[in-house]
Amino acid sequence: MRVSNLKPPMNLVSIRERPLLRRLRLLTALFIAGLVLSGVTAIPLEQEVRWMREHLVGPAPHSLAALAVVDQWLSRIHEALRDTQARHLMLFYGTDWLAFGHFAIAIAFIGAWRDPVRNRWLFDFGLIACALVVPYAMVFGAARGIPLWWRLVDCSFGVFGAVPLWICRRDARALEDLRAGTLH
Repeated sequence: MRVSNLKPPMNLVSIRERPLLRRLRLLTALFIAGLVLSGVTAIPLEQEVRWMREHLVGPAPHSLAALAVVDQWLSRIHEALRDTQARHLMLFYGTDWLAFGHFAIAIAFIGAWRDPVRNRWLFDFGLIACALVVPYAMVFGAARGIPLWWRLVDCSFGVFGAVPLWICRRDARALEDLRAGTLH
């Protein structure tokens, strides 16, 4: 019998796979939670902006220039949201659908959580989507008059989202290689 045909005992394989699978599932669950949270926050916009003004910036005018700029921007957004909500509530239906899109994508990633090797393509899909956040935010943000610093905040979601996906993609390949090595 040739040595290359010997398979390690199944319990050794599972011991070697376990840390990879655990990290894959943890990071995938973190990404799913981020998608769901992003979706949930797309619904109560007016209340969120009011909360941000009250808690992140505070009620008093600030001498710190950066906080003053943020406060001015949030005040402008809050006023626009209040006006739109009072006069054109139907426009918020678009953010309801934005939230739904986040939820639907999160549901798709359950496949990657269940079987990260077979559904490794979802990590590629997510990485491509995260990369597209940057030009999308820059182009459409500029077209809509969004300040650069706010567009950079939006871009950070793509950058930070890509980190767990990149690790998952790498670990899914390693898990696949590990399994392939044990099957032959």
